[in-house]
Amino acid sequence: MSTSSFVARLWSERDRPGWRLFAVSMATLAVAMILALFSAAVAQEGRIGLATASAVGALGLAGWVAVTFVPALAKRTSLRWIAYQVDYKLTREGIGYLGVILIVVLAAVNTGNNLLFLILGCLLAGVLISGVLSRAVLTGIEFKLELPEHIFAEQPLLATVEVRNDKEVWPSLSLRIVGEGSAKHPAEILAQPVYFPYVPRRNSARQKVQLVFPKRGIYKQDAFGIRTKFPFGLFEKTRRVDSPLEVVVYPHVEPAEQTYEILPLISGEMASHFRGRGNDLHAIREYVTSDSARFVDWKLSAKTGSLKVREYAREDERRLVLVIDPFIGAARTDLGKLAADEHAARFERAVELTASIAWHFQGMNAVMQFRTDRMATPMAPANEIIYDILRELAFIEPKTSETGGKFLDELAAETEVFKIIVTRRAQRSLPSALWSSSYFIFFDSL
Repeated sequence: MSTSSFVARLWSERDRPGWRLFAVSMATLAVAMILALFSAAVAQEGRIGLATASAVGALGLAGWVAVTFVPALAKRTSLRWIAYQVDYKLTREGIGYLGVILIVVLAAVNTGNNLLFLILGCLLAGVLISGVLSRAVLTGIEFKLELPEHIFAEQPLLATVEVRNDKEVWPSLSLRIVGEGSAKHPAEILAQPVYFPYVPRRNSARQKVQLVFPKRGIYKQDAFGIRTKFPFGLFEKTRRVDSPLEVVVYPHVEPAEQTYEILPLISGEMASHFRGRGNDLHAIREYVTSDSARFVDWKLSAKTGSLKVREYAREDERRLVLVIDPFIGAARTDLGKLAADEHAARFERAVELTASIAWHFQGMNAVMQFRTDRMATPMAPANEIIYDILRELAFIEPKTSETGGKFLDELAAETEVFKIIVTRRAQRSLPSALWSSSYFIFFDSL
C-alpha cells in the first residue's frame, strides 16, 4: 500500500463528527491559553481585577473542554491496546545486558567521562526501544484455535492455530502462541508453543500443531498467551488472552487384544439367541412338515436318506442393547492405594471396551440402543447415535452406591433383544432371566 493510497483511505474513513469535536476543543483551548497569557501580562502592570477575570475565564474554558469534549472524544477512540495486560520476564540475555548497564553506570559516575554517559544513554535507549517495539508487535493481534469436531483419547490429531494481524501499517514478528495455566489449572489443550516468524499487516498466518489427549473427559484452557522476545531478546513479553475453550475427549476406541477376543464370543452368543431366516447358516436339522421345501438341503438329504433343512440366522441379529453399569459397590477404606488404583484402571478399561464395542457395531450398521443408569438412547442405527454414546462414556464416572445397578433388573423382561452388559455386579445378584438374552462382561475379568 502506497503512502498516498493509505492517506486517501484514512481520509475516506474519517470520523467527521469526531474531528469536528476535536477542532472545537482545540480552538477553545487556544482561547483559554490566550486568556492565560493576557492574565499574566496585565498582572505585571498591576491590573489585578482584569488579570483575575482573565485567569478565571481561562480555567473555565479548560474545565468546559475537559467535561464536555474529552469524554465524547474518548468514546470515539479505540483504546483497546492500552488495556492489554502484558507480563514481562527478564531473559538470560536481558540479565547480561542489565549487568553491562550497571558496570557503565558505575564507571560513568566514578570517572565523569562524557563518552561513558553517552554510551549509557544508548544502552538505556535500547531498553526503551525494546519495550516500545515489543508492545507494538503484540497489539492488534487476534488468534483462534481450530480443533476437529470429534476427538478421541490417545489418538493424535492436527489442530490449526490462526493468527491475524489487524494493524494498518506494521507487521508482527517472532510471535509464539502458548497455553497459559497455573499450578491449580495447568495448560490442558495447547501444551506446546506454536511459533509464527512473520504475520503481515492486515493479514493472517496459519500453523498446524499435533495434539494428543491422554485420557477421556473434558479439557479446559483458561487462557492463552501471545508471547514475543522481539526485537533484542532482552525481555519476554506475554499478552494474556482469556479463553472459555472446552474440549470433550471420547474414550480410546481402537480395539485392543481383549476386544478381539470378546467380539467373536459376542457374535456367537447373538447367533445362538436369534434363529430364523437370513443369510448366515446357523444349523442343519431334521425336516418338519411346517418347513418350506426351498430350505431343504437336497444333497445332504440324499446322503443321509432323510430330509435335512438348513436353518439361518435371523436378519435382525444386529439389533442389540449395549449397557454399562457404573456402580462398583460401596467404597472400601481398607484397600491400599495400589488396589484402589487397580480398581480405577479396571473401570477405565471397561469404559474403553464399551466404546470399542459400540464403534464395532457402528461399523456393521447395527441397530442399537445404549443405556446407563442415567440415560438411554433410542433404538436406532448405530451411526446416528454413536457420538451420543461416546459423549456419555467421556463423562461417566464410577459410583459407589450400595444399591446401584438395580436398573439392570428392568432389562430382564426384554427378552426379544440381545443385550451386552458391562458390569461389576456379582453373578449371583443378576436376574436369572437376563442370562438367556445377554452377554456379560465383568470388570474383574478386565
